[in-house]
Amino acid sequence: MDYRQLGHTELNVSSIGLGCVTFDREIAPELSFTIMDYAVERGINLFDTAEAYAAGRSETTVGTWLKQAGRRDQIILATKATPPLGDRLIEAAEASLQRLQTDYIDLYQLHAWDPNTSLEETLSALDALVRSGKVRYVGCSNFLAWQLCKALWLADVSDWAPMKSVQPNYNLAVRDIERELLRLCAEEEIGVITYSPLGAGFLTGKYHEAGVAPSGTRFDILPAHWNIYRGSEAMRRMEGLRSVAAETGRSMVNLALSWVFGQPGITSTLIGARSTAHIDQALEAKEMGLEPELRQALNDL
Repeated sequence: MDYRQLGHTELNVSSIGLGCVTFDREIAPELSFTIMDYAVERGINLFDTAEAYAAGRSETTVGTWLKQAGRRDQIILATKATPPLGDRLIEAAEASLQRLQTDYIDLYQLHAWDPNTSLEETLSALDALVRSGKVRYVGCSNFLAWQLCKALWLADVSDWAPMKSVQPNYNLAVRDIERELLRLCAEEEIGVITYSPLGAGFLTGKYHEAGVAPSGTRFDILPAHWNIYRGSEAMRRMEGLRSVAAETGRSMVNLALSWVFGQPGITSTLIGARSTAHIDQALEAKEMGLEPELRQALNDL
């Protein structure tokens, strides 16, 4: 495992992070504990959860494990607050701290842009959390480049704690962050933590028709995923990946993961896991990597 500095912070995060969205939603807490143990053993130190995941139960599961395992100092703990934001963040952070059974959060992120709440109010609340020591650094998730730029400017002129990272969706089917967001982050030294390297399962090859999901799959459990991936462009890229996999003898999962792990400008990529095997497949893909010609073939999709 390699470790990278998260933007302009003192956090050195593993290049593969553990996304905790499945905990107590798709898998039981006991299996979640096993996965967290295994992740740490394999060198993963970034754990990312959110108050919205399983209505707070994901945070509770992570907190219980942290308490039982006694590994708080080994983990860079990230969580997220869901809109509405503003002053509510103070109360939301306190609730997350209680569920996580810790005195501080390493990275506290806004889960999404909130168009209905004053950005000044939100950033002021984040600053108060940092000054209190309950939060070390703040970041955002699912922000467009202009939204992050506005937040950076406002924090700068107000002398508030600035965004240190952004967490966007990024995979072979969804590459819009390459247009502006990655360039902004490189210029401003903002850490980039991407999620959904397999497109919530879209790039595994199990979906053959837009809008049709096999029973028990992520798209069956959360049909809203189709809003992102049902378009002809996403389907075309997925089918292109299927063709490259057939030509090379490597699985679609292996190729999709290897591609994301080797993309420039990415600090860490979050993987979701419902078994320790999912961690192994990610580590294998990272180790295998892609030859330049194969990477170019995937880029050309």
